[in-house]
Amino acid sequence: MKQICDEIKLETQQPIEFVDITDRVNKALSKSNIRQGLLNVFSRHTTCAVKINERCTRLQEDMKELLEKTIPNAEYKHDKGTVDGRANGRGHLMSLMLNASETIPVVDGKLSLGNWQSVFFIELDGPRTERSIVVRLIGE
Repeated sequence: MKQICDEIKLETQQPIEFVDITDRVNKALSKSNIRQGLLNVFSRHTTCAVKINERCTRLQEDMKELLEKTIPNAEYKHDKGTVDGRANGRGHLMSLMLNASETIPVVDGKLSLGNWQSVFFIELDGPRTERSIVVRLIGE
């Protein structure tokens, strides 16, 4: 059994942003030469998430609106005296509703995603100049 670790770095432009990273995850998989196994995509940030969903601009707009309505702009206790000076309590609270990672089966060297599924990195505290995502593969 082989284990491979890769990293995806990206920059975000919006406070809340859905970034389709499916192609970058596929690239990490193809470099690994793993044919059967599991691939895990993990965000190293507490104000970000990784989710599998349909790639549709209107749907991402709906999801963004849901997050904004569920966790409104407000004064959060975390925002008073943060370690990096960012008032990002809202982003931390939004991340509670999402996953920091997704695990995808690898079958015959391909991600076993459904027809409409894509892998998204979700920024909840942007814009940011550098975000890091770990891609871990286990298989043969």
